[in-house]
Amino acid sequence: MKHERNLKAAYSAEHALFLKKRRRRQTLIRLLRVGLLALLLAMWELVTALGWADSFLTSSPSRIIKTLLSLYRDGTLFYHIGVTLWETLAGFAIAVAAGCSIALLLWWSDTLQRVLEPYIVILNALPKIAMGPLIIIWFGTGSRAIVFMAVLVGIIIVIMHMLSAFLAADRNKVLLLRSMGAGKGQILIKLVLPSSLAAFISTLKIAVGMSWIGSIMGEYIVSKAGLGYLIVYGGQVFKIDLVMTATCILCVLAAGMYFLIVLLEKILVKNKED
Repeated sequence: MKHERNLKAAYSAEHALFLKKRRRRQTLIRLLRVGLLALLLAMWELVTALGWADSFLTSSPSRIIKTLLSLYRDGTLFYHIGVTLWETLAGFAIAVAAGCSIALLLWWSDTLQRVLEPYIVILNALPKIAMGPLIIIWFGTGSRAIVFMAVLVGIIIVIMHMLSAFLAADRNKVLLLRSMGAGKGQILIKLVLPSSLAAFISTLKIAVGMSWIGSIMGEYIVSKAGLGYLIVYGGQVFKIDLVMTATCILCVLAAGMYFLIVLLEKILVKNKED
């Protein structure tokens, strides 16, 4: 009994040491990430300040900050951010919900899957930008056209990833459940959906990027506001500072949305372990 207590104490001490090293490593990685970003920004500013690169063509961190403050004082900064963010979130939500539902239907019906699979592959290969004129005719020049573009870019990816995840469920376990009298709905709830959780999170991460691509692509084609509009307008009038400012804002928003998915992943994994 005493030997077991000593053994547990030794394991506890080793586990605590392991966790401490792991936390240190995570902290180091975060510091290195921030340090790398700071170094790149400092080098960018230094290169333009020394005249090695023309700040008119490349902009600089200081000029981006000035442009950002100018947009804030004009009262247009959060307006343009809000427009693009709403379009992206709407496109993301619709693409994920519709894509997962269609993937579920295709998993449920093997016949439907075989019939529609070639069309899904063709739609995935189709350059979405080519449908720009049709989207304008169908939805007009407002936000609906941009949201549709975001959905169009993301939904096929969601369908293909989630269908692959559903079909990848362990065949032996499926056969076991069927032998015990389980119906398709029970197999879906008890086996397929739980085993697809990791793939679902991975799909969300991909869909985040695709929704931003779709919304900005839509704003390139037709928009009167939004970060994509600022980029197009800045390029047309050679305001590179405006282009770089809008691009940096996009990077921050996309990163924030991605890290929210990572946070959701941690919560789901923790609940699953509990």
